Amino acid sequence: MKTVIEPFRIKSVEPIRMTTQEERRELIRAAKFNLFGLHSDDVLIDLLTDSGTGAMSVGQWAAMMRGDESYAGSPSFYRFEAAVKNLMPFRHVIPTHQGRAAEAILFSIFGGAGRNIPSNTHFDTTRGNIEASGAEAYDLVIDEGLDPQSPYPFKGNMNLERLEVFLVEHGDSVPCVMLTITNNAGGGQPVSLENIRATAALARRHDKPFFIDGCRFAENAWFIKQREPDQANRSIPDIVRDCFAEADGMTMSAKKDAFGNIGGWLALNDDGLAEQARSHLLRTEGFPTYGGLAGRDLEALAQGLAEIVDEDYLRYRIQTNTYIIDRLDALDVPVVKPAGGHAVFIDARKWLGHIPPLAYPGQALAVALYELGGIRGCEIGTVMFGAHPDGSESPAAMDLVRLAFPRRTYTQSHADYLIEVFAELAKRKDSLTGYRITEQPRLLRHFTCAFEPL
Repeated sequence: MKTVIEPFRIKSVEPIRMTTQEERRELIRAAKFNLFGLHSDDVLIDLLTDSGTGAMSVGQWAAMMRGDESYAGSPSFYRFEAAVKNLMPFRHVIPTHQGRAAEAILFSIFGGAGRNIPSNTHFDTTRGNIEASGAEAYDLVIDEGLDPQSPYPFKGNMNLERLEVFLVEHGDSVPCVMLTITNNAGGGQPVSLENIRATAALARRHDKPFFIDGCRFAENAWFIKQREPDQANRSIPDIVRDCFAEADGMTMSAKKDAFGNIGGWLALNDDGLAEQARSHLLRTEGFPTYGGLAGRDLEALAQGLAEIVDEDYLRYRIQTNTYIIDRLDALDVPVVKPAGGHAVFIDARKWLGHIPPLAYPGQALAVALYELGGIRGCEIGTVMFGAHPDGSESPAAMDLVRLAFPRRTYTQSHADYLIEVFAELAKRKDSLTGYRITEQPRLLRHFTCAFEPL
């Protein structure tokens, strides 16, 4: 059949408080035009992030009931560890309360003033943790990854030629090489298995450890299976294992592709690095067999890792985005193509061409979507990536608005409503104005900065 149905039934529901446009205009003004400042019950469809916002399964709720809350040596940890190692064959699995905690530990080891860390595209907290250590983060995605309309199937790939030059030029100041799968800031675009292997080989030739930010590893594996030659007949778990077999370690927000509402981990092969990481963990997160998580959380993640590699789920997950992108494209709304894994990305810079990048067209679009339709998205552009450590600012490579879909949470009628909101917004988009920032912190400003319309 042409219709890809949700491969689940809904067993419990959460009511949505219906608001009016007048109410929403006042609410966003009170939040200083920052969508992170809204109360979630003032949002009709919350697409701010897919991190920790999904629905857990009956299997996960059942697993939570056997969570063992022992401080040390809980059997819940060992079930969690076994589930991770089943897909990611690393020697050491160190739990953390979420992905940014794993990043903070990693860059307490690899960061520091004078160090330079390349990736295809560092996302916000990764970049924030690198810069907080005094190091600098560099993005080396392929050229196609900076073109929202390019149909290239693996737009998240590392630019190997630029990485080679970077490693030669920066030499000993490069402590490691990173790769994000899928490439969130670039439109949720995947990285091919061929590119993962080539990036790993290049890092090895230069004697650099290679790390994967694996938040959306299952979605990336689905794209490999669908788009990469000679991968179509392979299982998702086998593709996942091949991806991580190339790495020396990984960071993970288990709030994405482990169906968790909380949790993450740092995985390593090197015994010495693992000892340093556990020492940091003990100071900041907890004992190495719980790492800031309850036993019930570890159980939910172990079960989630078994469920996330289900092909029926992944087919439905990606088809949701494809469905919306096809209909927005028919409305002449510029979207990042091809469809990414976890979100629909709108090219706000192109759609709102009358608003210059330093007036934040992505923020203007995100605010308008909330005011008109009660939809909360997230600016992925100059607000998020335009500020530099020295206090200067320049336009980001792209100004996007990300509409990230929580896993197993919304239905097709929510998607159809979203499309209707865009159809109405298209009639008035030329009247939208830009914004200026009136207050901002030094790092990760997009979470808490204040705006006012121009």
